[in-house]
Amino acid sequence: MMHYNIGLMVISGVFMLIGLLVSSRLKSKFAKYSQERLVSKFSGKEVAEKMLRDNGIFDVKIQSVDGQLTDHYNPADKTVNLSHDVYHGQHVAAAAVAAHECGHAVQHATAYTWLTLRSKMVPAVQIASTIMGILSFVLAFAFYSMPHLGNTVMLIFIILQSAITLFTIVTLPVEIDASNRALVWLNSAGITYGSEHEDAKDALKWAAYTYIVAALGAIASLLYMILRFTGNNND
Repeated sequence: MMHYNIGLMVISGVFMLIGLLVSSRLKSKFAKYSQERLVSKFSGKEVAEKMLRDNGIFDVKIQSVDGQLTDHYNPADKTVNLSHDVYHGQHVAAAAVAAHECGHAVQHATAYTWLTLRSKMVPAVQIASTIMGILSFVLAFAFYSMPHLGNTVMLIFIILQSAITLFTIVTLPVEIDASNRALVWLNSAGITYGSEHEDAKDALKWAAYTYIVAALGAIASLLYMILRFTGNNND
């Protein structure tokens, strides 16, 4: 059991470190592109309004939210939520983020398969995360006092982790597709020009890396759990 805990801690630590490095790089990229004023002089809010309008979407609300890099699309209430700097900013970073979030709104409006699947998975993943937190304590106790019960709990743990891992994998095509939609539209709508467009692409590329790291970390943790579980049963 001690080896199991150490193994998970090592995997979590490695991917946490990688995640922090990618996140730091992402923030530096956005800080850099936040200084690059758009020739078109569109604010993030105006970019979002135009992209939604150009795609025939008129039932989505655009609003400003607190925080940094807190931008997201909420399919439940059909809102594009942009952080203050993105909402008001007239720079490359704001245009890239606003268009990306509207890319999700377009996915929703067109019933994009991967977004629909991810939305349906959200409640189950939230429950799985909560149960896993509780089982972490049960698992540690069970392996020491009741080995057979411990294996049962660990199997449940693997099933729950599988749901979370699947969610991180499903998230990848959703995020990449939203960025692709954003970049195609930014170019065709004339919002970003030349080097501006390349910088918008670079910013969204680093945003995608955060989801890739999360997926790889989840996969690595799941595989380790499975290997430990099969190893215990073979002992």
